[in-house]
Amino acid sequence: MKIEFSKMQGCGNDYIYINCIDKEIDNPEKLSIKMSQRHFEVGSDGIVLICKSNVADAKMRMFNIDGSEGKMCGNAIRCIGKYLYDNKITDKKEISIETLSGIKYLTLFTNDKNKVEKVKVDMGYASFKPSDIDLTTDCEIINEKHNINNKDYNITCVSMGNPHMVIYEEGIKNLELDKIGPVFENYKIFKNKVNTEFVEVISPNELNMRVYERGSGETYACGTGACAVVSASVKNGVCKPNTNVLVHLIGGTLEIMVDSNYKVFMTGPARLVYTGVYEYDED
Repeated sequence: MKIEFSKMQGCGNDYIYINCIDKEIDNPEKLSIKMSQRHFEVGSDGIVLICKSNVADAKMRMFNIDGSEGKMCGNAIRCIGKYLYDNKITDKKEISIETLSGIKYLTLFTNDKNKVEKVKVDMGYASFKPSDIDLTTDCEIINEKHNINNKDYNITCVSMGNPHMVIYEEGIKNLELDKIGPVFENYKIFKNKVNTEFVEVISPNELNMRVYERGSGETYACGTGACAVVSASVKNGVCKPNTNVLVHLIGGTLEIMVDSNYKVFMTGPARLVYTGVYEYDED
C-alpha cells in the first residue's frame, strides 16, 4: 500500500501529514507507531491526518509515536493551516480546524511567494479546573509542593484541551529528561498521564522551556505546552496578562499572549520539510 505524505515541522516538532479529506486510513494507531520510528522509517513525533469536517474547514486527528491519539497539538495545527493553503485546498487566510479539544481558529501569514510561513492560533481558554485536567483531586493545583522522584517540586496544573504540569526550575538544559520524564508523565494525581514542562524564567517577557510529552517523550517543541506555561506564569504572577511572551524551546521560539480571562493566542512558524510516498506493509 502506498501512502502519500508531507513531512512538516513547527519549531522542530515534526509530524507526518496525510491528506484524508477524500480517503480514510485504516488503523492509524498502528501506522503512527511504524512510520514514526526514527532511523528505520520516516521518523517523526507522530502522524497527523487532515480530514473532512462538517463544522470547520478541516479536521485534525493526531497520533503519537506510541499509537495513542492526542487531543491537540499547537505546532501541528499551524502546519495544517500551511498545508491547506499552500496546496490550494483553501484560499482563505482565516480558517477553522476541528480538533478533539474543540474548533480552533487560525490566521495565516504568507511570504512574497504566497506561501504560509507563520500562523497565529486562537487556542481558546486555559483552564485550571481539576476536571478539565483529569486530576484525581477536586482542588486546583497552583504552585503546590509535591514530592516526585524523591525531590520536592512546586507544580501548577493547567489544561489547554490536554493536561499539563508546569514546573519552574533553574538549569533546565542539564535535566536528564529521558530518565526522569516517565516519572512525571505517570505521576499519580493524573488519571490519563500528563505533559510536563520545565521552565526557566529569563524575564517577565521571556521564558526557556523543555517538555516531556505523554506518549512521545521529550520533543523539540510543544505548542499547547508553551501556552500552558505562559498561562501558569500569568496565574503565578511570573508574567503579565495581555503581553506577548517569547517562549524559547529546543526547536525554536513561540510567541504567546494570554489575556486577563486566560484566553490564549499562539504565533509561530510552520515549514514543509519534504513530500514523499511511503510503502506501507500492514503485516
